[in-house]
Amino acid sequence: MPKAALYCRLSVEDGGGEESESIRNQRLLLIAYAQKNGWEIYDIYEDEDYSGLREDRPAFCRMLEEAKQKRFDIILCKTQSRFTRSAVTAEQYLHEKFPLWGVRFVSVVDGVDTAKKENKKARQINSLVNEWYCEELSENIRSVLRKKMELGQYLGNYAPYGYEKDPEDRHRLVILEEEAGVVESIARLYLSGLSCKKIAERLNFEKIPTPSQQKKKRGQDLGRKPCEGWGAGTVRKILKNPVYIGHMVQGREQKVSYKSKKTAEVPKEKWVVVENTHQGILSKKTFEKIQRKLEKNRRSGNV
Repeated sequence: MPKAALYCRLSVEDGGGEESESIRNQRLLLIAYAQKNGWEIYDIYEDEDYSGLREDRPAFCRMLEEAKQKRFDIILCKTQSRFTRSAVTAEQYLHEKFPLWGVRFVSVVDGVDTAKKENKKARQINSLVNEWYCEELSENIRSVLRKKMELGQYLGNYAPYGYEKDPEDRHRLVILEEEAGVVESIARLYLSGLSCKKIAERLNFEKIPTPSQQKKKRGQDLGRKPCEGWGAGTVRKILKNPVYIGHMVQGREQKVSYKSKKTAEVPKEKWVVVENTHQGILSKKTFEKIQRKLEKNRRSGNV
């Protein structure tokens, strides 16, 4: 009796609101199909909240490793897109590695079956359609996000230092008094003549927690170790940020491709700037003085 590995996947890109329910429905469909065809179920692999373009899906990777070890004969999915939305990945496994490993790939809804030679063109067309879908979805999401930025909605994962997201409106910033006091102190010290480096040294001497330490204290996972001390760069970044006079500046970076997590800087003229979206910590007059001083010091090399 052939052994079948059942693979289920769902992510936001698939339009799933009830993720667990949709995964459950995929599982029931695949179990029924395997039983109908007299296949023994080797294991059920499930990835929830993972894009079909990602190669690092945990269950997906485990299934491929066990396929390579020839622990089962068939991989069964609801559709080819559940396995992957990448044309390159589909070609690599469906037409190269799976035949080499003696693994048959079958999808229930779109009728993909690598045991049928006449099925190859349909599989390749599926791959292209799946990739076009991801590209179009990526563009639509980018357009929606930009529109939200233009409306002055804050879209960052974490609020800038000195602010928190309003509990009643996660796209609006409200002041955190303790951190706001540090921002005001940084501005005052800079205008009094201290360099960014000297200000950082003073903050460290006074044991003021860094922005990343404050985020960790609030239970926010940055995915990296918090900075242990203030640096001149962090101070300068705060002094240059118009968020502290109530202006929202977003869209400074964007993903280089819908297939990649890497980002690239966007030209300044394409940034999304919306003024007076929230309460400022610094006055506009103070901020303008700081910018003039920063520019003067930059030219003289005295930063």
